Amino acid sequence: MFAVLKTGGKQYKVQAGDVLRVEKLAADAGEKIQFNEVLMLGGDKTVVGAPLVDGAAVQADVIDQIKGEKLIKFVKRRRKHSSKRTVGHRQKLTLVRVTDILASGADKSGVKAAIGAGSVSAAAVAAAPAKKAAPKKAAKAEAPAAAAGSDDLKKLSGVGPALEKKLHAAGVTSFAQIAAWGEAEIADFDEKLSFKGRIEREGWVEQAKELAK
Repeated sequence: MFAVLKTGGKQYKVQAGDVLRVEKLAADAGEKIQFNEVLMLGGDKTVVGAPLVDGAAVQADVIDQIKGEKLIKFVKRRRKHSSKRTVGHRQKLTLVRVTDILASGADKSGVKAAIGAGSVSAAAVAAAPAKKAAPKKAAKAEAPAAAAGSDDLKKLSGVGPALEKKLHAAGVTSFAQIAAWGEAEIADFDEKLSFKGRIEREGWVEQAKELAK
């Protein structure tokens, strides 16, 4: 019996006992892994996937993490500014020995799936936002409570929703607070919130005194 599996963007025809060099996998030497992307099964009966064969898998033991042969890339530019550059590269590979070909029941085998080393970090990043979803919802729920009973600071000249949000985050929620600002407070908030002189230029303190009446 043989199988055609896909890993690392390449296809391999394998039988039990075959030793393969595949694109680096996230697995240690001695681990048992399972390739779940099986495109075809052959033997007494041929089964072709569409694109994968349901329930089929190829199991293998990881022998070692190795590097391929050194490849030399030479680049020479002859026109204008002549230059030459030589770069060497050795591809990281995983050496595995095929132990078994499963025609069905792969999802219940309990063997670790073969995952490319480059896709492990991507999977971890994709899982991270799900854990942070709950705190974000809590923050959205708290925002209206913090703004409840506060003045509409957007009535001040040049203050839109974004600036109002900045002021709320800094603890400024009423016209009375802004009306009481002196030179020190104005300079402090100007620097802290990067208003670049907007407070005095727009005359917020005078406007706040009128609006607070």
